Amino acid sequence: QVQLAESGGGLVQPGGSLRLSCTASGIMSSPSGMGWYRQAPGKQREVVARIFPDGSTKDADSVKGRFTISRDNAASNTVYLQMNNLTFEDTAVYYCHLLGTLYWGQGTLVTVST
Repeated sequence: QVQLAESGGGLVQPGGSLRLSCTASGIMSSPSGMGWYRQAPGKQREVVARIFPDGSTKDADSVKGRFTISRDNAASNTVYLQMNNLTFEDTAVYYCHLLGTLYWGQGTLVTVST
């Protein structure tokens, strides 16, 4: 059974940093493509960043230069989202997703507030 376990959300002030982690278990192949998505109150879920099996990444324009997606090593199904210079607009529930599947994590709340 595939499971995605996220951690690392919390409350941070504008300009601060957080790192989210997601570990996928029960996957038959590694590495798999994985991504971070977010959903703010009253808005649709949107892609934040993705990392593909070959290690290449793709970030949303809104987070370029501030967020970085990475994985432990080339064979790992643990991915991270380093978020720097956070703004109020980054407040959302962040979800980990196994690309090309219906598997999602439970979500972790990131709140940027003074």
